[in-house]
Amino acid sequence: MSDDVGREAHFVQSLERGLAVIRAFDADHPELTLSEVARICDLTRAAARRFLLTLVDLGYVRTDERMFSLTPRVLELGYAFLSSLSLPEVAEPHLERLVAEVHESSSVCVLDGDDVVYVARVPTSRIMTVAINVGTRFPAYATSMGRVLLAGLPDDELAAYLDRVKLTRLTPRTLTTHAALRTELRKVRAQGYAIVDQELEEGLRSVAAPIRDRSGAVIGAANISVHASRNSVESIRRDLLPQLLATVATIDADLRIANPRRTHHRVG
Repeated sequence: MSDDVGREAHFVQSLERGLAVIRAFDADHPELTLSEVARICDLTRAAARRFLLTLVDLGYVRTDERMFSLTPRVLELGYAFLSSLSLPEVAEPHLERLVAEVHESSSVCVLDGDDVVYVARVPTSRIMTVAINVGTRFPAYATSMGRVLLAGLPDDELAAYLDRVKLTRLTPRTLTTHAALRTELRKVRAQGYAIVDQELEEGLRSVAAPIRDRSGAVIGAANISVHASRNSVESIRRDLLPQLLATVATIDADLRIANPRRTHHRVG
């Protein structure tokens, strides 16, 4: 174990050693004896015993008087970190894993007025003529994430949106009637995801699913965007949607831990 040389005056070595005892347990060593903990942490047996029994008293370690192991209460230490995170911070590592699996770009958006705003993005290659960065805005009605977010609105808010929104034809495929959009949003709400086929930009297809907070309210959306030449709507639904839904489920799970006051990003 390291000594006090070069340490700041405030440094509490006993805390360092106590954390080292917790970190001694891992997938390869889920159970350890007192002697093994002392050896791994470079402690005397007496010191290791004090740390372990203190952790037992606190509920972080259990023992049968010979072997020691961590308890689920140790997860509280990780929950404290997750509880401090915002939606983008929670979502981004999950997006990175998803992109590594599917080799397509993924993003998270929130609703800001009548637009979606990108709050997290992990790109692979540029497939749009307009560069997308955090802060980029698009009209909600023409995007997969926007439709998921609109479908998640309370009925009165959705009705107000449909009354005021002007539907501009961005490509030949863009839905430009309120009746068609209303029908599509009912479908999205029922099925729990949206696929948009070249309505925002020709050559761009995307699939999105809602991100929910601990109350079940839709607070964001995550997507996978692809080039139409590489993926048909059918292949998106078959190959990409299941992985997107699995990713969103893990984001939702983390958000149930995280502080709800910091995960709600919708404004306007």
